[in-house]
Amino acid sequence: MTSVKDPAIPPLISIVGSSGVGKTTLLEKLIPELTHRGFRIGTIKHDVHGFEMDKPGKDSWRHKHAGAMVSMISSPYQIGMVRDVDYDHRPEELFPFLSDLDIILTEGYKQKGKIKLEVFRPEVNPEPLCRDDKHLIALVSDTHRNLGVPRFSTKDTQGLADFLINRFDLTPSDKE
Repeated sequence: MTSVKDPAIPPLISIVGSSGVGKTTLLEKLIPELTHRGFRIGTIKHDVHGFEMDKPGKDSWRHKHAGAMVSMISSPYQIGMVRDVDYDHRPEELFPFLSDLDIILTEGYKQKGKIKLEVFRPEVNPEPLCRDDKHLIALVSDTHRNLGVPRFSTKDTQGLADFLINRFDLTPSDKE
């Protein structure tokens, strides 16, 4: 599988694996590694169970619970939005909310047809979830499993960052 870089659309890589294997921990290490190298990172956490972003009783929570379809909170440092939707959006449908990024990393989105890397620990799940998935580009595991893709230790964040940069021909955005 080859990568074709479209400068208008950042590459989207799904970090997948069974619950409890360390997907969030990996992202907590990979994001600063890429950010330190000058890349602008976006993330999407997929939660099939729904979520509550704002705290009960806060103004934006009160607006939403009063019936607003969209509630936003804005400050000089960040913007947050909660919006009602009528279906589970694919990551590509969220691109309009993620402008000016170099790469988007999702946690979840295990569906077929998405580029992904899997975090695998045999003590959590006996076999990798994506062992037969042609869209798997790398495995992050401290045990040796040959899935025909590069394998990185959970401690090799620099190697994984190098791999993603090379694989997707990433160039840091100009920051002004």
